[in-house]
Amino acid sequence: EWEDYFFHLIFPEDKADLSIWPREPSDYIEVTKEFGRELRSLASRMLAMLSLGLGLDEGRLEEEVGGMEDLLLKMKINYYPKCPQPDLALGVEAHTDVSSLSFILHNMVPGLQVYHEGEWSTARCVPDSFIVHVGDTIEILSNGRYRSILHRGLVNKEKVRISWAVFCEPP
Repeated sequence: EWEDYFFHLIFPEDKADLSIWPREPSDYIEVTKEFGRELRSLASRMLAMLSLGLGLDEGRLEEEVGGMEDLLLKMKINYYPKCPQPDLALGVEAHTDVSSLSFILHNMVPGLQVYHEGEWSTARCVPDSFIVHVGDTIEILSNGRYRSILHRGLVNKEKVRISWAVFCEPP
């Protein structure tokens, strides 16, 4: 895999090990904490909609994955350097996420691919948006009504690709 990454817990804040968080840029800790709080709120809304789609009470899936207090948000910052031969390397091999939900931001360099109807499709880069994946946990809890997404990351010959993936995981 043609990547480097930094992986750390960002929510709940009282469980985050700030000693491993970057000190540069100087506002990293403050901004990342706020990002975690906002994503936690978004995760609650997404889980409520998914619950309702299953005909359940809106809080049911959130309760099953740890509730408001215990659901963990782990962020993986992925760095994919320029690759001289992108046809010979992948940034990340094909996989599904074990999380309940995954939120992905990126630097607008295409490279995320999803497997759909027997072929790989490159996700569109939409400014000011998240890519959201349903993970294995939700597939299991929904008895397959929601499907975990098989995906992979490509590399680029001309541009560095960066993504910030946040995984919502049970405790």
